[in-house]
Amino acid sequence: MWIQKEITLKPRSRGFHLITDDVAQAIGDIKNIKTGLLSVFIKHTSASLTINENADPTVRNDFESFFNRAVPEDVPYYQHIFEGSDDLPAHLKSSLLGPSVQIPISDGRMNMGTWQGIYLCEHRNHGGPRELVITIQGE
Repeated sequence: MWIQKEITLKPRSRGFHLITDDVAQAIGDIKNIKTGLLSVFIKHTSASLTINENADPTVRNDFESFFNRAVPEDVPYYQHIFEGSDDLPAHLKSSLLGPSVQIPISDGRMNMGTWQGIYLCEHRNHGGPRELVITIQGE
């Protein structure tokens, strides 16, 4: 069985945001899947997805601090700066983290670790709404 849905996330500020509940609300059909795979894909080039710590918000703050140091703004050799100083760094960060995550489905639920959650990694100062494609394959 294949199920596919698209959802739009509300605009969020720059940073790393837990969206596990947003995804879970969109996949009510998952309870019918005994064994499968959930894919979440973001349709943007200046935001990304990853899975990491879901309990302590300082982890998300540290992610933002790390990526801002690793991929700084206002570097003189950047050429793609038409939309502001966060434009090219957002694209680079997005490529480093990637546009999708895959999560096993077991007995009708996402089979993640106790402390794992899905992050929307918003790399723009004003990114706007973000569109996700959620695909479930399973039986």
